[in-house]
Amino acid sequence: ALDSGADALIVSNHGGRQLDGAPSSASVLPAIAQQVDRRCGLLVDGGLRSGIDVFRALAQGADGVLIGRPWVWALAGAGEAGLRALIATWQNELRTTMALAGVTRIADIGPQHLQPG
Repeated sequence: ALDSGADALIVSNHGGRQLDGAPSSASVLPAIAQQVDRRCGLLVDGGLRSGIDVFRALAQGADGVLIGRPWVWALAGAGEAGLRALIATWQNELRTTMALAGVTRIADIGPQHLQPG
């Protein structure tokens, strides 16, 4: 994809919930980020359910995250107000996680903020 001039890649395991052996996006993201080495944008999708998950994805090398089901659930459950509440909650969780990690800028989130293992 990089050799073809891709501006960005999306790491996703669409269908992973139906395939027992498919790896999670989070488990393969660090290796893909290392291979991409910032030569293009890197987005991740799959299993993100909180602002803490956003922090983790960014720390593993993603430039951004995509969400599927959470926003649909929020919208279906409470309409626009539910969607606004979801976004506000995720923003607050991300800010809190950043503060607890001693990070003031999203650009400074990195693998050093994750527990090895």
